[in-house]
Amino acid sequence: MGAKHKLCRRLGSCIWGNTKCPSLKRPYGPGQHGQTVRRKLSVYGMQLLEKQRIRTHYGLLERQMRKTFERAQRMGGVTGTNLLMLLESRVDCVVYRLGLARTISQARQIVVHGHILINGKKVDRPSFQVEPGMVVSVRESSRKVPNIVEAVMNAPATMPEYLERAPEAFEGRMTAAPNQETVPFHPDTAAVIGFYSR
Repeated sequence: MGAKHKLCRRLGSCIWGNTKCPSLKRPYGPGQHGQTVRRKLSVYGMQLLEKQRIRTHYGLLERQMRKTFERAQRMGGVTGTNLLMLLESRVDCVVYRLGLARTISQARQIVVHGHILINGKKVDRPSFQVEPGMVVSVRESSRKVPNIVEAVMNAPATMPEYLERAPEAFEGRMTAAPNQETVPFHPDTAAVIGFYSR
C-alpha cells in the first residue's frame, strides 16, 4: 500500500526495474532528512534491508515471506535457490513475467479477480505455485479488459528463459523451473538466510 517509489528510495535502489524510478536520480530516503540520516549499516541492518527488498519486490507480507523461507529450507538443497524458485513460481509473479500485467501488484489484482486460468481452470490465489508444463492464460471473457490488453500489447520482447509466450498472445507456458541464473531479479539470498537463521 502507498507510494511505491517512496519504498525504492528508502531501500536505496529501484525494486521494480522502472527506468523512470526517482531512486535512480535520488538514491536516498524521502523527506527533508533523507540525505543526512545515512548511518553505516550493521550486518543485521544489511540483512534486514535485503529481506525487505525481496519482500517489497514480490509484494509479500512478513508472515508470507517467513513461511516461504521455511518451505524453502524443508525442500533440501540450496535454500537461496529454493526461495527464489518458490517466489518466481507464484502465479502473480508468472503473470507479470509473461507480460500479462504491467506490475506484480496489477498481476495480483488480475488473479484475485478471477481473470487467470491455469490449464483451463480458474485460479484466484496469488500464492498458487505454477509448475513446469502448466499453461497460464487470460480467461476468454477477460481479454477485452483495458489494463490486460494494454499490458499484452506493450509487453517486453524478451522474457525469462523458463517462460514462453507468443507475441500479443493472452497465454503462456512455464517450460522449466526458475533458478538464480534465469531469474531477472538478483537479490542477495545469503543475507536473507542469515536474517532468518538468527
